[in-house]
Amino acid sequence: MADNQKSGFLAMMKRPSAKYSLLSLLVVGFFSGIFFWGGFNTGMEATNTLEFCIGCHEMRDNVYVEYKKTIHYSNRTGVRAVCSDCHVPKDWTHKMIRKIQASKEVWGKITGVINTPEKFAEHRLKMAESEWARMKASDSRECRNCHSFDAMDVEKQKLRGAKMHKIGIEEKKTCIDCHKGIAHTKPKGMKEDEDE
Repeated sequence: MADNQKSGFLAMMKRPSAKYSLLSLLVVGFFSGIFFWGGFNTGMEATNTLEFCIGCHEMRDNVYVEYKKTIHYSNRTGVRAVCSDCHVPKDWTHKMIRKIQASKEVWGKITGVINTPEKFAEHRLKMAESEWARMKASDSRECRNCHSFDAMDVEKQKLRGAKMHKIGIEEKKTCIDCHKGIAHTKPKGMKEDEDE
């Protein structure tokens, strides 16, 4: 009897009925999808942590040191913006595009293009300009996750800030137009904007 059940099972596996084939495919596909999606999202979120970002010495020894001296790191309210808050979009589509773009930066690390402080400094202006262009093209989308003209009370700002924000609103400027160097030191050799 056990041999008949065993041979029946093997026969069914070799030639399953359409009902069992479809059901098996759906169940296996469903659980595989959950497993893959969960693992994928876990990996994506792991790459959005401060610890991951400063895991390589290029970031830890350069821009992270600067960032620790800014208001985005330490301020009176205790709200901290980490690397991914400014450099990785929140929505899935733009996040995937940014992650693919970031692979070029990883390639720079792997190939040694920016693996010393001197090489990092040599490429810093180009990297900063690339990031500023990305932020400008997205209308400073990541900045606007926390800051928005609509939420600003310019009357409570210092005179210079209030004046500049009013002008920015009128001229439809984006955050990065005026706030380069807000979280990192401006690179040497950059062309200063005419209005600065």
